[in-house]
Amino acid sequence: MNAPVVTKRMIYVAVAIVVLLPFVGLAALRAMSARPKNLGVTEGRLAPCPKSPNCVSSQAEDAQHRVDPIRLSVTPATAISRLEEVLSRMPRTTVVTKTDRYLHAEVTSRFYRFVDDVEFLVDEQAGVIHCRSASRVGYSDLGVNRARIEQIRAALAAGGPTH
Repeated sequence: MNAPVVTKRMIYVAVAIVVLLPFVGLAALRAMSARPKNLGVTEGRLAPCPKSPNCVSSQAEDAQHRVDPIRLSVTPATAISRLEEVLSRMPRTTVVTKTDRYLHAEVTSRFYRFVDDVEFLVDEQAGVIHCRSASRVGYSDLGVNRARIEQIRAALAAGGPTH
């Protein structure tokens, strides 16, 4: 019985498949990550976080997803303008929607180009800006969304009286 002949070309093709397959899979995931339809404000609230740990929200009830809202000490319009200014300095961040009390931005990851949605809702009566940051794909975000909200909170505090 003859053993199969393995050529250099077969080895190169196999290596190429092994190397490229993860990138093709990630590209497919990214292509399927359309903007969620539940973004925005419904009955005075931002969308709830999914059960996966890749989202934080100041309106979440559970500790895994909960993040403190940002304190408000300026007018809603000024707060939204300051948020837009802070976000404009963050790499790969684009403001998608802005009203006098709501702001939605998309943040694209550097390497895999995944998109996260970041939202802010001014609640003037409560004296806070509610915030939500969520990954569109995947399960864990390794704390990226929580860190992003804290980075924005720190930038607002450093920039003046929005806090």
